Amino acid sequence: VTLHLNPISSVHIHQKPLVFLLNSPLPLVWKLKTERLAPGIRRVFFVSLGSVVQFEKGNFSLSAETEEKLFPEKNEHLLQWAQKEYGAVTSFTELKISRNIYIKVGE
Repeated sequence: VTLHLNPISSVHIHQKPLVFLLNSPLPLVWKLKTERLAPGIRRVFFVSLGSVVQFEKGNFSLSAETEEKLFPEKNEHLLQWAQKEYGAVTSFTELKISRNIYIKVGE
C-alpha cells in the first residue's frame, strides 16, 4: 500500500512531528511517498506485526522511526488506545481494500 503524505494547501512545507498508526490484519509493505515535508523532523510510524515501511530515496528516512506494535483488534479500541497514548487523534481512516492512501497533514 502506498501512503502519500502532503501538507494541506495553506502550509507550504510541513515542519511538525507526526505519528502514524498503520494497522492491518495481514502484514503489509507500506511505501511512503512524501511532498513538502521538512527534513529532520521526527516522524514515527507504528505498524502492525510483520509489516514494514519503505521510504523513498532521500533524507526523510533519517528522521523517521518505524516500530512494530501489537494493536488492539477492534477499531474503536485502537482509537481509544491512541487517544490515551497521544492525547489526541487528528485523523482516523478505515479502508477495506486500497493500493493508495492520500493524507493531508497540517494544522
